Amino acid sequence: MTEPTRVEPSLEGVRSGAVTMADFRITPQTLHRQAGVARAHANPQLAANFERAAELALLDDGEVLALYEQLRPHRASAAELETSAASLAARGADRCAALVREAAAVYARRGLLRRD
Repeated sequence: MTEPTRVEPSLEGVRSGAVTMADFRITPQTLHRQAGVARAHANPQLAANFERAAELALLDDGEVLALYEQLRPHRASAAELETSAASLAARGADRCAALVREAAAVYARRGLLRRD
């Protein structure tokens, strides 16, 4: 996963179209710093959320939305969730991959997987 190229935001840049919404996205580094703050304030669950967000920040918006859709009950099969988890892991998003696998296991126990 590579980080997007950033443009220094300015009013002129916005007017000319050189600055887009992508230039205002949060960076993985910022999210990792926020995780450190959360951890320092005894909030490990929030820290873990920030660390997963740092992994997701490098993905395309459409992919993040598709993953969100897959994680809704009855929207994906166990195989589809495993495919997504493997794809995330292959790109270094190990925390997100683990979350998807955990969700798949819970959905299987609760009958929330899509039946093909």
